[in-house]
Amino acid sequence: MRTSNHNKFIDLRNSYPLFSFDDFKVQLKENELLITYFFNISERFYFKPTIRIPITNSLKYEILSKKKLNNLVFHIGMVELISYWKATCSKKVIIKPFLLEEKQISFWKKIYYNGLGEFFYINSIDINEDSFMEIECNATIKSEKEKYELIDSNIIPVGGGKDSIVTMELLNREYKDNLCLILNPRKASIDTAKNAGFNDDSIIKIYRTIDPNLIDLNNKGFLNGHTPFSALLAFVSILIAAIVKRKNIALSNESSANEATVDGSNINHQYSKSYEFERDFRLYVKEFVSEDFNYFSFLRPLSELQIAKLFSDCKKQFKSFRSCNVGSKVDEWCCKCPKCLFTFIILSPFISSNELIRIYGENILNDSEMMHYFNQLIGNENVKPFECVGTVDEVNIALCLTLKKHYSSNEDLPYLLNYYKTLKNYERFKGIDEVKLLKQFNEEHFLNVDFENTLKKYM
Repeated sequence: MRTSNHNKFIDLRNSYPLFSFDDFKVQLKENELLITYFFNISERFYFKPTIRIPITNSLKYEILSKKKLNNLVFHIGMVELISYWKATCSKKVIIKPFLLEEKQISFWKKIYYNGLGEFFYINSIDINEDSFMEIECNATIKSEKEKYELIDSNIIPVGGGKDSIVTMELLNREYKDNLCLILNPRKASIDTAKNAGFNDDSIIKIYRTIDPNLIDLNNKGFLNGHTPFSALLAFVSILIAAIVKRKNIALSNESSANEATVDGSNINHQYSKSYEFERDFRLYVKEFVSEDFNYFSFLRPLSELQIAKLFSDCKKQFKSFRSCNVGSKVDEWCCKCPKCLFTFIILSPFISSNELIRIYGENILNDSEMMHYFNQLIGNENVKPFECVGTVDEVNIALCLTLKKHYSSNEDLPYLLNYYKTLKNYERFKGIDEVKLLKQFNEEHFLNVDFENTLKKYM
């Protein structure tokens, strides 16, 4: 639901014109690496968010010089500040730890603006990329590009959903000594990693803490909304790769993440999972951090449908995976949100309805209260749900395949499928060639030949 907060936006910008990234501190304690950032808004509100990285047998921080560590930690802070800046959307952001070149400032403004596209849209804030923020550096020291000695092995960021499961399962079949990285672990992410063969020494856990002062501002009615979490994960993964000396960081973002959430616009809930962000991030890291890292999405050539097909063979993961943000804290499917509905739909052509009911606890396609989300997902409305969901075409194709494979009679059709058969969407998509569809391979990706061949092997 959109809320007109544009006047509040103007008032807050005028009342709190400055945001400052003051400093950061890195402390190597006995059992963890503790990173603390120091931000303030117009010297009225102060924030000290932290990131904790427990020490395990896989993590040896002493291999990094202070100079290298500070550069990597600083860049994480450049993403972290977004969550705090958006409370007031201050006109000017002052960066004190390092001096940034104009090209770097342009990179960061693009991430902030596009990564906050949903935030601006939901709050009805009308602002353009040139004027929404000014970045000023109050420092003389530049962050310098470094050289790292890395081995040609893989780190796999894991969230507990079907996509990262597919990446883990396929890479573990072909490559040895993989590590997985989990930012703010939850039961599903830990369980799916262990089901894929990882143990406590090969699972790297990162704990990010939001400063309670920000939560207090949110409760008082300051501006709030979605931020580009995957951009934070990207820079955290570079730090971890440097520490564990791994070259490859294999994400699980698919081609479907490129589609806009709001039809006819550039507003994309998944901007920091898009090919555009991945390309920009790789270029930035290469020019300003190091040429040695290889950050890419292993699943970028595939659609959500193709990933769902691959996931359907990972039966040992059916009980553990979770893609529901609403139910993540209690490790359950809420079965009332658009993410639950989408994953149920996209898996339906490849997993029987009885098995899906065992996974979710009910047949979500029988829930008439999901009609609004259903219409959003199939493109009957101009705005998709602000969730990590597939394209409109993929949802329609999945529904047609489900009808074709699992329902020979109209008598036992679930409520939403019965409704779907009355729509023009059904007539448009029901003749899709499934075999051809599942063999498609999007060439817009950054996989090297070995990773590309691995992916094609299992398609």
